[in-house]
Amino acid sequence: QVQLVESGGGLVQAGGSLRLSCAASGRTFSRNTMGWFRQAPGKEREFVATLTWSGAITYYAESVKGRFTISRDNAKNTVYLQMNSLKPEDTAVYYCAADLREYGPGCRILACYDSWGQGTQVTVSS
Repeated sequence: QVQLVESGGGLVQAGGSLRLSCAASGRTFSRNTMGWFRQAPGKEREFVATLTWSGAITYYAESVKGRFTISRDNAKNTVYLQMNSLKPEDTAVYYCAADLREYGPGCRILACYDSWGQGTQVTVSS
């Protein structure tokens, strides 16, 4: 059974940093595009970042560009999201997702992703 488990969320002051992890189990994701999305209360889930299977191609939402970095360790079947210079508007539940197409392009839309984690809460205080 495919499973994605996020961790690393928490409460941080504005300007601080957090690193989220997404550990995959049940199969290898080394050939798959991975993404991070987030959902704030009362809002729709939105794209944050994605990277291709090799990590060579990444895309970011404009709102996080220059502050967040997505990376992966295929040997550990884990994807990371380093979040720096956090702002109160970054407060949301963050979800990891996998595009089960092998060697697919990076994708910014929810419909590309077939497998989702349960989410981890990130709260940024002002």
